[in-house]
Amino acid sequence: MATTPDGAAHRPTAADDLPITLDRAASTPLSAQIADRLRDAAATGVLHRGDRLPSSRALALRLGVSRTVVTAAYDQLHAEGWLGGRHGSGTYLTAAPRLAPEWSPAASDADEATDLADLAPGAPCVEAIDRAAWRRAWRAAAAPMPLVRRNRAGDPGYRAAVAEHLLRHRGLGASGGSAVLATSGTSAAVSELAAAVLPPGAAVAIEDPGYRRAAGAFRAAGIELVPIPVDDHGLRVDLLPDGVSAMYCTPAHQFPLGARMPAERRVRLVEFARRTGALIIEDDYDGELRYDTAPLPLLATLAPDVVVHLGTTSKILTPALGIGWLVAAPAVADAVLAHREHTGTGPAAAGQLVLAELAAHGDLARHLRRLRREMQTRRAMVVAELRRHGLGVIGDAAGSHVVVPLASATAEAAAVAAAERRGVHLGRLDTHYVGPRRLFGVALGYAALPRADLAAALRTAGECLAAP
Repeated sequence: MATTPDGAAHRPTAADDLPITLDRAASTPLSAQIADRLRDAAATGVLHRGDRLPSSRALALRLGVSRTVVTAAYDQLHAEGWLGGRHGSGTYLTAAPRLAPEWSPAASDADEATDLADLAPGAPCVEAIDRAAWRRAWRAAAAPMPLVRRNRAGDPGYRAAVAEHLLRHRGLGASGGSAVLATSGTSAAVSELAAAVLPPGAAVAIEDPGYRRAAGAFRAAGIELVPIPVDDHGLRVDLLPDGVSAMYCTPAHQFPLGARMPAERRVRLVEFARRTGALIIEDDYDGELRYDTAPLPLLATLAPDVVVHLGTTSKILTPALGIGWLVAAPAVADAVLAHREHTGTGPAAAGQLVLAELAAHGDLARHLRRLRREMQTRRAMVVAELRRHGLGVIGDAAGSHVVVPLASATAEAAAVAAAERRGVHLGRLDTHYVGPRRLFGVALGYAALPRADLAAALRTAGECLAAP
């Protein structure tokens, strides 16, 4: 630690590196120039409220002026209310204007204020994460030297871990020479496919209601959306029009209505894709979270030539990792990599290294087994509480949310507003439609809250949903 000229200890502060230039030929006194420079630094945010200024002796030595000059500058700023002294501590900046009005993001179904109990869908159950394994994985991920250049395909260890995960938990092998790429998540992968693979202005069929983040990603890329209704078996393949370049679907657990696409419909979807030359974008939403029955084979297993498979860690672990994966035929993978090279984009490495460590020691597999048991227990809690209020649910007994149908848009809006007034956030179905609405109600997630808080939030939700 440095010392001031009088021998006192001096801790480095933000003001120590402040560039203060003095014009000794100017008519303005040096003390006024110093005061002006410090005032400007505070007004522009270079210095902040609470920053400690150098002692008058230290600043005088640095600027090559007498201590009396600096003292006069400090006295002027004291008089104006910019500075304050603390006995035995030094001189501190006590006032600084805000540069702009304070900003906070607008809330949405998935990004709500933290003071509401979160019963919206799409959140992970972080309570199920083994904290010791989590910390161990982060420590191990930090051990290698940092990257010098980004691997645009993804860390090789991560891609190997994803391939093993898909083989063990989703039955997807390396058939057809498919390539595995790291992504920044499902929505980011959709954006990349829209930019790198689909023709400009292409039409894409999308489930309706469906995953609105994917819809937003397509729209942002200039893609025309063709909403296709869903029923108890998922996407209505019989309603697909010729001329679409791709179909986006969630066959494992349709989001948000929760249907599982049966084998016969999957075959018809593949036949449509091969006949028309369209691409199937399979978002494996909740694919790892089946606890009612064994999952059906992935579309990517049935037809690796026409299917791009997407997955993410944001629902099975946490969105904090910021990673997912894409499995596709080499031509599609090459196009995505070329797009990344051209734009300088690609997934960050840190989350990939963490997941690879979790997988390497078996912690990922143990987590998934624990998570399935937890979600099954929680779903039973949800269904029991809703039934107590005379409410039913739709969708398979899988995943981490249920849909509670209601009679009308008015009933939906009233229930959501009533719950929010009582501190509980519910997900409205109307936000997931692209075309005309066919069903009203809420999507109720049960993963985000600690189990100790879930029961109380469910009681409130049940009362609001059942209100006339």
